[in-house]
Amino acid sequence: MKTIHYYLCLVPSCFFILCAPINANDLPAQINQFFASRFQGSTNTVNVVIKSPESQWPQCEAPQITQPGNTRAWGNVSLSVRCEQQRRFIQTEVQVTGNYVTSSRPINRGTTLTEKDISLTKGRLDLLPLRPILTLQGAQGAVLLRDLTPGQVITSAMIRRAWVVKAGQPVQIIAQGDGFTINGEGKAMNNAAAGQAVRVRTANGQIISGITNEDGIILISQ
Repeated sequence: MKTIHYYLCLVPSCFFILCAPINANDLPAQINQFFASRFQGSTNTVNVVIKSPESQWPQCEAPQITQPGNTRAWGNVSLSVRCEQQRRFIQTEVQVTGNYVTSSRPINRGTTLTEKDISLTKGRLDLLPLRPILTLQGAQGAVLLRDLTPGQVITSAMIRRAWVVKAGQPVQIIAQGDGFTINGEGKAMNNAAAGQAVRVRTANGQIISGITNEDGIILISQ
């Protein structure tokens, strides 16, 4: 297995560059560049291990590298490498070190997370459970769906956005169109966070759909 290391660095001109030299004839450098573009703008440290033996690498100066049918950012990643009519699948392991969110203390299910409940931890992202939360902003204000112990990794499956509208709650409706605005009232038929769709039953029994804003007002565009 061949290991290649690179770091993404911020330079004074505000461009992110690859800190390792690139040789267009070198497949590891090309794969390095491929993942560098995926993490452009990030301060994460990335280490790429090519697991396929060198005897299986295609030989050409400008290989076309793609990641077919897979949106994985790290971990075991299969790449399609095409050299003219020759196509090979190269197996890699993308090891990423960066920040992720963990619980700072025991937290009960149903708690709305605040800055006192969470903290950033630095470590290997590719070794974490699926879909870890990577920023404090991504967890603050969310509602916890399960109990947590101190130091536990918080993933998107463990939280939901806080409801701004709950089923059965009276809501204000604002319908807007070209040159007009209509205000009304009704009752929400489902729970929703800001930006999510809500069905509303009006006073005359009509059911309409709209999008709730941060204040719990249902907006309908026509």
